[in-house]
Amino acid sequence: MESDPTLRRVRPTRVPGLWTAAAGLALASCGLLDSPATTLTPRSDFGWTSHRIFVQILRWDTAIFLVVQVLLLVAVFRFRERDPKAVPAQVRGNALLELVWTLIPAVILIFIAFPTVAAIFRTQTAPPKDAIRVKVVGHQWWWEFQYPDLGVVTASDLHIPAGRPVSLEIASTDVIHSFWVPQLGGKRDAIPGSMTRIVLTADAPGEYYGQCAEFCGASHANMRHLAVVDTPEAFAAWVAKQREPALTPPDGSPAAAGREVYRTGTCVGCHTVRGVSAGGIGPDLTHFGSRKTIAGGILPNTPENLARWVRHAPALKPGSLMPDQKLDEPEVTALVAYLQSLR
Repeated sequence: MESDPTLRRVRPTRVPGLWTAAAGLALASCGLLDSPATTLTPRSDFGWTSHRIFVQILRWDTAIFLVVQVLLLVAVFRFRERDPKAVPAQVRGNALLELVWTLIPAVILIFIAFPTVAAIFRTQTAPPKDAIRVKVVGHQWWWEFQYPDLGVVTASDLHIPAGRPVSLEIASTDVIHSFWVPQLGGKRDAIPGSMTRIVLTADAPGEYYGQCAEFCGASHANMRHLAVVDTPEAFAAWVAKQREPALTPPDGSPAAAGREVYRTGTCVGCHTVRGVSAGGIGPDLTHFGSRKTIAGGILPNTPENLARWVRHAPALKPGSLMPDQKLDEPEVTALVAYLQSLR
């Protein structure tokens, strides 16, 4: 009697793409430490607190994974099918076993919860008296940084000193944003009508990538910034320079011609240059030339990038509300010269 073909056993087949996918994932993970948005190389006390909790959870997860895999392999080989016709022994609820696999995860969660809760309270304490206050204000789609005790207002580049506590007071003027510098720690939502805070002390000088981590509109992906950690001396020099009035270019220079383009164009409707204009809704440009980035942090501050931005900002930053300047090339060149001179 022939066997029924519908009852034939189905044998597992190899998946040729499995090894390719595994190799791709392994290669993708190689860039984690070099990524500008990595949290695996913390550079502040806040960042190290988060990193230690992450490593602890990773160790627990690894141990659980290994135990589960060992049990799985034991089950596969010990209880594999030997006689297709035999009916396996039917085993139902084991009270002791169910109690064990309920208690073990609960104990693990307790070990994870204690340092996590302690870190939450530690990072929510009031800032020390010597902390530098920085009001971080989210806009669609750029970051403003106000130093109320130092009399400084800037945008895109956040300057803080190494080795000194900084209190970042975060808010928003329009929609919910989220302030995040992966290597320094965070993230905190910027909420209209409310204020959240991050208190941190950076370890060493450097430049660290920042990004809005909450979808906030058409140009959310381009809402970036740069956190510049200076030495105490360099930070003091930066503050002193930022307090100075805007530079008045010499008569007849390209920068002087650009100043007139700025004053008579659409720039003054949005931007502030102290002593020249008081726009209000756009970034303060008083010391624009000293900044490392432009366009919400997406471009290095170079004359070439600035000229492209002045000609037609929306083409470089989707969702930008900046109008097309419609300037001719001599006006563009002059305006770039003026903005670059504002140091």
